[in-house]
Amino acid sequence: MPYRQLRKGRCSESGRAYFITTVTCERKAYFNNLFCARELVKCIRNIHDAGIAQSLCWVIMPDHFHWLIRLNQTPLSTVMNKFKGTSSRRINLKLNRNGRLWQKSYYDRAIRDNEDIKNVARYIVANPLRAGLVSDIGKYSQWDAVWL
Repeated sequence: MPYRQLRKGRCSESGRAYFITTVTCERKAYFNNLFCARELVKCIRNIHDAGIAQSLCWVIMPDHFHWLIRLNQTPLSTVMNKFKGTSSRRINLKLNRNGRLWQKSYYDRAIRDNEDIKNVARYIVANPLRAGLVSDIGKYSQWDAVWL
């Protein structure tokens, strides 16, 4: 799907929770590298600590990232631009490389008011199990949720 079609009709709402997925360029498995994954965690925490968005749950997969956030006043597009820009710079520096880290766009889904947000979080956290990376989520270190 072309990038501009992903943006068509996209809006963001303060206080709304969003389930976001973003994928690395060419689905390269940058996050098999623990140091790169930890840099991504720092970027997640920076967004949260700055009050830009509340990070509810996330999981870092080898070539993509799932994130459940609740927006504050900052639009979703701004949150993602800041996140992807900062993480690209930090990880490129760590890997001594230049170029794109992430694909151009991202997928987002607004969580409806009547939807159980904890079920969405469980779905996110279970990604390494479904992908066959581990048989026990306790053995996968690249995830977190506020409900722990």
